[in-house]
Amino acid sequence: MESGNDLAGVSVVVTGGASGIGLATAQLLARGGAQVAVFDRDVGVLPAGLYGVRCDVSNDASVRRAIDGVADRLDGVDVLVNNAGVGAAGTVEDNNDAEWHRVLDVNVVGIARVTRAALPHLRRSGRPAIVNVCSIAATVGLPQSALYSASMGAVLALTKAMAADYLSEGIRVNCVNPAPVDAFWAHRQVDGAGDRDIERTALQARQSPGVTVSAEQVASAIVYLASPAAASVTGAALAVDAGTHGVRLRAEAT
Repeated sequence: MESGNDLAGVSVVVTGGASGIGLATAQLLARGGAQVAVFDRDVGVLPAGLYGVRCDVSNDASVRRAIDGVADRLDGVDVLVNNAGVGAAGTVEDNNDAEWHRVLDVNVVGIARVTRAALPHLRRSGRPAIVNVCSIAATVGLPQSALYSASMGAVLALTKAMAADYLSEGIRVNCVNPAPVDAFWAHRQVDGAGDRDIERTALQARQSPGVTVSAEQVASAIVYLASPAAASVTGAALAVDAGTHGVRLRAEAT
């Protein structure tokens, strides 16, 4: 999708929307006429047309205050994009209990907090939808990604459970599973690696040859799942990964 014009006039909340996939999604929605509120701990200076709200998804009071404020300002909440998340590198030996709790609290419980606060408003919407941003780490074993992969596996399972819970109320719940090559957190993972060139090469090697995934491409998938075009889609996990999960190429003969 090149625009979100079939979402014109709807009210959308995008968590973690000040950068990366979240910002690309917010901009695509706004270009199509949606009213977009960006939640982030530091919204910074946002492009025109986006409404920034300081919100910490690990704090229930902050989440409820932000959701209720946006609902008042935008006359409700029609679409929720749960994009806020943090990365983590290493095996199960490399992160202590505090880090496990922190990452799971943001990546998994954060989705529950924001959704829980938004549900009363979504129930009053004529076209409610929730899109969770997951990762191929939920379905593919990636090295040095134990904690992050565990959190994304939980997001995938949570998405399907939420879809089942709210199907009868007409609230669609889906997720996108992007590859990490060009995502914001992937750049941070590369920057934090011992050898940045090796880490960048390893990330890119997980993609189909000659293909990378951009934040804008992931945003297009999110907008599709949020739009009426996906009215019959719920409980789905849409891979945006250049074939990483579902494609196995035949090796060239040498």
